[in-house]
Amino acid sequence: MDKSDRKIRVLVAKPGTDSHYRGAELLCQILRNAGMEVIYTGRYQTSDMIVNTAIAEDVDVVCLSSLAWSQEKYYIEVANMLKDKGSDTCVVGGGIISKKAIPKLKEAGVTGLYGPGTPNDVIIKHITERVKKERWHEN
Repeated sequence: MDKSDRKIRVLVAKPGTDSHYRGAELLCQILRNAGMEVIYTGRYQTSDMIVNTAIAEDVDVVCLSSLAWSQEKYYIEVANMLKDKGSDTCVVGGGIISKKAIPKLKEAGVTGLYGPGTPNDVIIKHITERVKKERWHEN
């Protein structure tokens, strides 16, 4: 099957030691209900584990979720590691993100940053538009 014909594949991961999982599991349900194929790695993932799974599963998007104020480290690390491996996988992040970290995260290539209470449609639209844009550039 051509990549442009398949469902959007999303990896949802919880980097670091953040034990809050409900938001990530809810996001999995929301994205599945929107017609996406979702792979959930669970909690306590290292950046290496996330990147290796993203590449092995050939995902279009990596969604990172953390409420432990570790986004700056892990989100940037995952985005950079994906780039270093030649992947154009879209990276989005959720959690309580400090305003100070936002410019650094965006500069690293994290395309969407969402806090608690973000409407589902906003996240779905961002992912859908980014993947369509990437797939259009491939053809």
